[in-house]
Formats: sequence, C-alpha cells, structure tokens
Amino acid sequence: MKKTVFLGALTVAGLAASAAAAGTLDEVKARGKMNCGVTTGVPGFAEPDANGVWQGFDVAVCRAVAAAVLGDGNAVEFVPTTGKTRFTALASGEIDMLARNTTWTFSRDVDLKFEFTGVNYYDGQGFMVPKDLGVSSATELDGATVCIQTGTTTELNLADYFRSNNISYEPVPIETGAEAVQQYNAGACDVYTTDASALAAQRANFEDPSAHVILPEIVSKEPLGPLVRHGDNEWGDIVRWTLNAMITAEELGVTSVNLDEMAAGSNNPEINRLLGTEGDLGGMLGLSATWAKDALAVAGNYGEVFEKNIGENTPIGLARGLNAQWTNGGLIYSPPFR
Repeated sequence: MKKTVFLGALTVAGLAASAAAAGTLDEVKARGKMNCGVTTGVPGFAEPDANGVWQGFDVAVCRAVAAAVLGDGNAVEFVPTTGKTRFTALASGEIDMLARNTTWTFSRDVDLKFEFTGVNYYDGQGFMVPKDLGVSSATELDGATVCIQTGTTTELNLADYFRSNNISYEPVPIETGAEAVQQYNAGACDVYTTDASALAAQRANFEDPSAHVILPEIVSKEPLGPLVRHGDNEWGDIVRWTLNAMITAEELGVTSVNLDEMAAGSNNPEINRLLGTEGDLGGMLGLSATWAKDALAVAGNYGEVFEKNIGENTPIGLARGLNAQWTNGGLIYSPPFR
C-alpha cells in the first residue's frame, strides 16, 4: 500500500519535524493514552468487534506499545485512516504511531520523513476474481475492470504489472477496503487487487468464500510494519523494540501462559534481560523494568498474535510462510536483547 498523492512530500516532512520535536513519549505519558492509526477495517488485522472494541493483528502491536509505555494495553485511542489520510495523520501528530497495512518503501522512509520500526507481516500484492469468471492467472485479465484503492502502492504496482504484460485494464477507484468489497460484490469490477493477506481477510467475510479465487500471481514485495515520525529516535526505539520483544519472545518460548513463571527468573540470560530480571533495558528506553513483560501480557508473543487473529485455524486462514521465525525458514527475526 503506498504513496499518498494529495499532500506534497515537503509538507509532510515539515509536519513530521514539528510534531516530533515535542517528544512523543512525554506527550503520551502526559495524555495517559496513545493514539494509534489503524485501517478503516480489515478482518483479522484491525476492526472493531460487535462491542466496538478494536481487535486484530495490527491492533495487538498498538496495545503492546501502550502497555510497554503506560502499563495498560487498553490505554489506546484507535484512529481509522485511509490510504490517503494515514500519512497526514502521522505527520501532523494526530497519531503517535501508524500500525496498519502500510508498506515500507524508500520514498516513505526518506522523502516523507517517516521511520519504519520493523516488519510485522511480509506480504505481496495479489488478485481476487469470482470463480465463475473462469480465470486462472492474472495474465488472462486483459480488459478487466479492477477495483483499486487510491493513494497506495497497489495502484502503482497494478499499472506496472499490466504494462509489463502488455495487457490493459479499466480502474475502478475506491477509498477504503469496505468500499472495494462492496463494489466487487456488486459486480462493479471484475477484479479486486490489494495485499494478498487483505484479500484473504476480506474473502473470509463473504457469504460464500469458495465462490472467489485468489490468483497465484504475487506481483510485488509488501513488507508491512509500524511507523513513526522522523526526528524522535527515542519514541522510534520504543515502538521498534516492543515489536522485537514480541518476536523474540516467540523465538525463546516465552508465551502469555508461562510469562509469570519466566519472569521469576530463568537459566536463559536473554529471557531475563527481556523480562527485566537482569540488566536495565527498560531504563535505556525511559520505561519500567517490566516494559516488555507488560507488553507481552496484553498481546502475547508474535506467534500467539498471528495464530489468534489471522492463522490457519481462523476464518482468515493464513499460513506462516515468510512470516515464520527465521529458525523455521521464515523472515521473522529480531536483533538480540543485550
């Protein structure tokens, strides 16, 4: 999902610099809650449940950071953002971090003056079509109408793919994932294209998911992860190392079930440093010694969050794939806690 088209890079950069200068950690502590930008709604990743409580894979990262900083995973104000509004919200200081399906790219990192703090889901752009369209490959989509979210890298990747394959398409521009699903199911477009994980998530909510096919082609690299503004390295470190704590906990076998037992002390020095029984990693971040334990208590480790929200036993049904730990052949890997 990529680059916004309605706000100039210089304006975004200026907003980011001024918003970061005040010190986000101090602002969040004074406010007593963290403002986290999320999507307008992608099942399994970020959406409110029947009681209006936000749930999902990306939501868990927000709650973990809030718990690390404030000791309370519920001390979060969730701010829904679209492909076009998300960067303005972050640059202006309306939100303290952005945790939605946003791809790490050169221009966002450098030109828009944001800081990606890691990758929590390795994805790629795919295509979904009705099964009765009789299409088995994206190369067969010449002349198709395509629902595409504006202000995103998806829009740019689509143009690149069709051009490189010498086929044409008619775009049907939409603003949100919900609008895309509505238009697609109404027959306003033959194809819906976005990150493959979001296609699987949206399809799971269809009346008959088996009537829709996600084509085999993955046409881009979409490393998705949380981001903050340039210029506030201390806050960036907190978000980065909270995500790393979730990843490392899975690698080391620290779970929401055995967390208290592990926090009492173990024979593994890295677990002790992670959970605050040795050293002072929390103090280096300006947080309590139990910051990582607090984060894990509310969100669980990376694997637990994955399996609960989007894993193979959920309606979303995503395999770990590239998002397996590096020890299992995946790309999920954290620097050491020492």
